[in-house]
Amino acid sequence: MRPLIMALALLAAGPAVAGNGEPVAAPAAGVKLAQDDGKPVASDPQLRIEQAFSKAPGTSIEQKIGQMVLIGFNGDTVDNKAFKRTRAQLEKGEITGVIYLKRNIRNAASVKAMNAELQIAAGDLPPLISIDQEGGRIERLTSAVGFPETPSAARMAASVDPRGALEAYGRMAANLKAWGFNLNFGPVVDLNVNASNPIIGKLGRSYSADPAKVADYASAFVNGHRQHRVLTALKHFPGHGSSTRDSHKGAVDVTASWTPQELEPFRSLIRGKDADLVMSGHVHNGQLQAKGDKAPMSLSPALARSLRGDLKFNGVIITDDMQMDAVHGAYSLANAVLRAVKAGNDIMIFANDKHADPDIPGKVALILKEAAAKDPAVRRAIDASYARIVRMKNWLLTTNSIAASARVNPDTQALRDLSASTRAVLSAELMQANRRDVRLALPGGVLF
Repeated sequence: MRPLIMALALLAAGPAVAGNGEPVAAPAAGVKLAQDDGKPVASDPQLRIEQAFSKAPGTSIEQKIGQMVLIGFNGDTVDNKAFKRTRAQLEKGEITGVIYLKRNIRNAASVKAMNAELQIAAGDLPPLISIDQEGGRIERLTSAVGFPETPSAARMAASVDPRGALEAYGRMAANLKAWGFNLNFGPVVDLNVNASNPIIGKLGRSYSADPAKVADYASAFVNGHRQHRVLTALKHFPGHGSSTRDSHKGAVDVTASWTPQELEPFRSLIRGKDADLVMSGHVHNGQLQAKGDKAPMSLSPALARSLRGDLKFNGVIITDDMQMDAVHGAYSLANAVLRAVKAGNDIMIFANDKHADPDIPGKVALILKEAAAKDPAVRRAIDASYARIVRMKNWLLTTNSIAASARVNPDTQALRDLSASTRAVLSAELMQANRRDVRLALPGGVLF
């Protein structure tokens, strides 16, 4: 976190605390969960907590795969049939969470009611309840339903300094939290290097063509949200700003227009621990991808090579919508899913908008379960993704009294209410840590 933004965030929000009163760190992505081949780093004491979930006997491969699937749904009330189906999928562990689109927004009361139902359905791990609320033209929640609007990235950077942006984004996040959201798909860290770009420049979604300025305002976005326990996702890796086409509508190739400086905001924010998630973009980049690799970066081995290897990001990577035509129009579901997982993505979004399929969770589970049975590398990738997702979700759990207290005090009723397998492993690890008087960081950086 940049010193200015960190100081402002602390002044604005005060120190967050865990259930035992200890300070809560931002969701750190610096703990190495696995080697590059997906095998765990067993010597890292942090893994004893993270693997309490990923190695627990009661955690099936289907449950792990479910944590890798985030879906869109139809319906705008708790009584809607499509919403009830989605709630059931969450309750069964078939999905990690949902993404809201305009179609889901009837009014404040209905959104809050649906989100409350989703929280209840999710069980031990909180659901990701996500939305695209960047500001400007990219807002699902608007003043028409009583949600305060925020300027676009371009207008924000032109009108206020990072201090003012932090305050504005803190207000946005407070409202998102009040409506029941815990993940906002922003900030856009693409550089504004092509004003005619139909999906970035023309829509005012970029802060600037200057990488340092983009990083400063993106840091304000991230930390304004962290004040209120709302996760964010840097997008669209490795840079969509120079493109001349829209990946929603088909293949996009930035090989000739992209420059290495488009990585700099990502690099700076990751180095400064201002990255909760990173969203992989559906853009082909021949400068980063191997010769003959024609896939979008989101489905390419170059994703992990660049983001994990070069930029040292160890947090959750989430795809842009897998049903956008850059992917859906070129790959079968099985091919796209396997490529996404092998590329290093931890969560896949299926917004169920243009190419809706309510059976996606079951189809993805079958594809990955069969692949994992044949290919140990796929199984290792699923295990590694699950561990990263659990770590991230534990940061959210500090706002859930039952789950948070369970992870602080192994003797609480809350811990006894967890599943037996999770309870046994967590209790042993936490008590062992207490005996050693060791301060371990839970997934997401929560200290106890």
